[in-house]
Amino acid sequence: MKKFLIAGGAGFIGSHLSEKLLNRGDSVICVDNYITGSKENISHLLDNPNFTLVEQDIIDGVPEIQEELEGIFHLASPASPNQKSERSYIAYSIETLRVNSQGTFNLLNLAKDKNAKFVYASTSEVYGNPSVSPQPETYWGNVNPNGIRSVYDEGKRFGEAMTMAYVRKFGLDARIMRIFNTYGDRMQPDDGRVVSNFIIQALQGENITVYGDGNQTRSFCYVTDLVEGIEKLMDKVDIKGEIVNLGNPSEYTISELAHKITQMIDTSSQIVFEDKPADDPDRRKPDITKAKQLLNWEPKVPLEEGLQKTIEYFKQTI
Repeated sequence: MKKFLIAGGAGFIGSHLSEKLLNRGDSVICVDNYITGSKENISHLLDNPNFTLVEQDIIDGVPEIQEELEGIFHLASPASPNQKSERSYIAYSIETLRVNSQGTFNLLNLAKDKNAKFVYASTSEVYGNPSVSPQPETYWGNVNPNGIRSVYDEGKRFGEAMTMAYVRKFGLDARIMRIFNTYGDRMQPDDGRVVSNFIIQALQGENITVYGDGNQTRSFCYVTDLVEGIEKLMDKVDIKGEIVNLGNPSEYTISELAHKITQMIDTSSQIVFEDKPADDPDRRKPDITKAKQLLNWEPKVPLEEGLQKTIEYFKQTI
């Protein structure tokens, strides 16, 4: 049995990863402070003897671990850009910067001390408003370094830089994943992300709010597909220092997503348009050539199937 630590393990993605590792017979230490995660996400895991929950902020430090540790997943960070959401990285601007800097530093030191593998959850937002599409890992990005979204964009870019510094200076076996838009069950209904926003608004008969003209594009990956990619990234041998895009390369406009959801939910909701937020990227489409070649991974769940599962989840929870 291998033991893994998941920072942000009670979050949307982290809880699915915790479950997957436990189901294959591994042991999980889940560390979370519930800023954007929820104890409900992992309530079904609490009785598992191989699951340990530590309620702690990794900005302040990491748990003391006596036993061997196979790997560390750093998933701890707010991720929603929605300025109206109390769970967004706009609302938690300082915490977002600190968890991706001091928090990353603390976890990297733990990985170094334990000689454990390290996977850092970066983001497609490091590409900013891209001038190339699809975005390959070799693209350096087009990011506003001090705009309203910079607390997340630059926080993640800093986290990448620190992770690679540990690879180069200490030989740490670290890998970086750049996660593109992900959706599915256990998203928080008030997290302000576009898929959850549209579904909740449609289910409640409220106007569906599209920011900008709706022609900006996103690529949506169902959470089980993403978690499989994360698992493969940790398990693969001899890929120290690799950076890999994880996302679904199928590209949709925001308007297309809104119309698709209104067709899937019997709703009276109307689609309305509001001003586009500052620095909102025009395109998001991952180049996953590297993930295919390096990890033998690509997403399998079509958007309609994933949306239906997510809609059913929210019908039961709101």
